[in-house]
Order: sequence, then structure tokens, then C-alpha cells
Amino acid sequence: MLRLCVVFICLWYGVRTDSREACPAFTVLSLSDALKGTDLKVKLLLYTRQNPNCAVELDSTPSKYLDVTKKTTFIIHGYRLTGSAPVWIPDLVQLLLSVEDMNVIVVDWNQGATTLIYSHAAGNCKRVAEVLKKLIDEMLVDGASLDSLHMIGVSLGAHISGFVGQMFDGALGRITGLDPAGPLYRGKPPSERLDPTDAQFVDVIHSDIDGLQYFKCDHQRSVLLFMSSLKQSCNITAYPCGSYRNYRHGKCTSCEPFRPLPCPVLGYYAHEWKSYLIQQSHPGSSMFFNTADKEPFCIYHYFVDIITWNKDTRRGTLSIVLVDETGKKAESKVNPEAAAFQQFNQITLLIGFDQDFENVQRISLTFSTGSVIGPKFKLRILQIRLRSLTNPGRAQLCRFDLVLPEGSARTFRPVPC
Repeated sequence: MLRLCVVFICLWYGVRTDSREACPAFTVLSLSDALKGTDLKVKLLLYTRQNPNCAVELDSTPSKYLDVTKKTTFIIHGYRLTGSAPVWIPDLVQLLLSVEDMNVIVVDWNQGATTLIYSHAAGNCKRVAEVLKKLIDEMLVDGASLDSLHMIGVSLGAHISGFVGQMFDGALGRITGLDPAGPLYRGKPPSERLDPTDAQFVDVIHSDIDGLQYFKCDHQRSVLLFMSSLKQSCNITAYPCGSYRNYRHGKCTSCEPFRPLPCPVLGYYAHEWKSYLIQQSHPGSSMFFNTADKEPFCIYHYFVDIITWNKDTRRGTLSIVLVDETGKKAESKVNPEAAAFQQFNQITLLIGFDQDFENVQRISLTFSTGSVIGPKFKLRILQIRLRSLTNPGRAQLCRFDLVLPEGSARTFRPVPC
């Protein structure tokens, strides 16, 4: 979900400056605290390039580190079942400071988020938002701008961000929601959850975590994807599409409606679309993407066009392995649903690989119907063609007249089409 709005940033708040004290740290609790339940207490921990490794806790006195003329990014965690500190927060702080000279404020509401009763933590979200509004109001008095405020909220933290945005009538610069919590929020009216109108630009990453799974996952995939975008080791392209099913079937691989801008990239730099969406009064769009199972998460896509000549329809999937001139292999990681291969009809599949080879020397194909028992079939291919979506200027690769026995890999050397 991508969305624009008016923005926020402003800074001013206090800090404990006694050098004899240890660096303020994120609150660490335990399962016993969750069993008892915790009362809400919010700590605001400020990091800048002047104090990247030792936070200052914002309280009632001005902080020498807080510069309201710079961008301010808030990091807001979510429900904490066991009371442990989110292990990803220190890395996210350092990555943000590495890409931009900004203020980073970690919103520590572990006391209030740690409980066995999820609804109790959810009930504290608007109270946390009120604390943040007070801080932002003081920052504005000191000269901050709402346009320069960015809130990154995880799980319940995404909805806290939305509540803050509502308090400023959608004028915050940006809200990034990372796997916004579903329970107690799904189906609620916009005033009771994160909504596209809560900031000038709202981007939300929904990973494949579903249901109650995020209760168990400290390392939510959406957080890791956002952090990976800050490293810029590769860019994950997202494509506008009506549904993930259509995207997987290769029906949404163009961003033509948004030219001259390129397709948006996932994560931190998605904000580059903000000015365009404002100018076009665009209501926003759902974008889809695939990722690899480990960092840097990028998937390199190919279209695979197949024409078969079996008299009878064959239903099944294809596993594809690419081999370069050094012998390195890239195996297809994103397979579509079983396709129906019909005589002389071209089928186009969208296949993803976790590595990108400029010179493909060999291709290995395996056809499978998914059947454990029963007869084995052969897929007779009249033509197969690989077209790089990630690098469309590359030569297309072809092979003609190929027979694939079910369950057996067939390796061949492709030729330019």
C-alpha cells in the first residue's frame, strides 16, 4: 500500500546528560513480567550521528543532540509476548544513521507491550500515541516541520503510528507500517487502525506472516526486508497488480501507468514516489513482489514462454536450474501454481532466481505433476524461451524439440532466440 499526505518533523525534548550514568537502554523484561502484566511506561531514546551508540533519554530538559532542522525518524515496536528487547532495533538505528544525518527516536513501550493478554497491549496503543503527540507538539514549537517526520511502526507500532498521524490530520511526512497487527484491527474503521490518509505518504509491507504467526516471530520478515533496503545491496522491485495470483502468473510486470518513474523499490527509498503521487492525486496502489529466503532477499525474474505439443493436456509445474560459465547454479525459487500445458498453446510463467547470471551456459528442467502414485507423463516441448524481466536488454535464450520425462531432470545448452 502506497499513499501520500502532508508530513511531520519537529524536534525538541530533554535528555539526561550526566556522563557518569550508563547509556540509557531499552527496557528488558521477562516472561514472569508478561505473566503478571505490565503497566504502561514510555521511554524515548534518541540517537544521532553525534551519539550513535549511546542513547539519550528524552525527558523534560532540552537535548543538545536533538536538531529539529533535520529529519526525525521514530521506531515503534509492537506486542512483546516474552518481554525481550527486539533484537533488530540496534541494527535499524545504525542503518538509518548511515544513510542520512537524522534524529532517530526509539519508542520503548515494552512496559505496556509485555503481557500474555494481547488485548491489554493493544489497549495501550492510543496512550502511546498521546505521548508521542506531546513530544511532537514541543518539537513544532521549537521549529520542527511535520514534513520531516517519519514513523516506522512494527505490528502494533504501525497502528500507534496511524493514531499519531490522525492527531495531526494526516500531515506527517511518512508512515511505514511493517506487518501491521491484524487481530483486533482487521475490519475496523480507519479511525481505529493505520489508514492511507494518516500521513502524506504511507507505505506498508505485508510479508507472508499470517494469523497469529507474528506472536512467535521476533525477526519479522518485513523488518528484515526494510533493513535490507537500507543496505542497498540490491533493489527489490514491486509491481502494481490487482492480486498476488495475477502477479505470480506474470500478468503484472509493467509500471507503464506511472511513467516516467520506474517501478517503485521496496523499503526505505519508496518515498521517492511521494511527490509523484501528490501531483497526480493518486489514491495509492497495491504492489506485489517476491523475495528470496535469505539476505539480500532479491529475486531475479524471467519470463518462461513454453509451447508444448502433447495431444492431451498436461498439468504440472516446472523446476528450472540455470548454470553459468563457472558452474555456479541458480535454482528457481518462485514457482507458479500448476499450469495446464495444451497442444500448440503458449504458456508464460514468471520464474524467480536468487542469483543473476549474465551468461547462462546450461539450463536444467524438471517437470512434475505432483502425483505420488499413478502413471508418469512426459511433457513434449516444441519451444521454450527465457526472457529476463530484471534485465530486459539481455539476449533471449531458446531451445526447441525437448521431451521431459516426469520427475527426471533434462539438461541442455540454450541457444540465442
